[in-house]
Amino acid sequence: MSLVKMTPNAVENIKRLQEEFELPGFGLRFGLSGGGCSGYKYVLELEEDPEEDDNVFDFDGVRVFLHPDHVEKLQNSTIDWVDSIMESGFQIDNPQAKRPCGCGQSVDF
Repeated sequence: MSLVKMTPNAVENIKRLQEEFELPGFGLRFGLSGGGCSGYKYVLELEEDPEEDDNVFDFDGVRVFLHPDHVEKLQNSTIDWVDSIMESGFQIDNPQAKRPCGCGQSVDF
């Protein structure tokens, strides 16, 4: 069982980004960094290879890298992709989040 989930729409858009930026085979780093209006910001960026102790998950050929330090706060999260008139990008549904920020990029635990 995977510690995180990814929607088919997110998988499709990551593949599109890999092609658009000529980064074939790069995986998605999913993590947290300090900052943002609620204390933490999600990290979602393409990386060539996982770090030595990362958890690595495969979703239809798209790898997701999750560092062990972030498992507790990110487990059972779903990575999705939204396209709307106002915005286009990743959306995280995280059951551990106590106070997600209105900007959608910041979270408190």
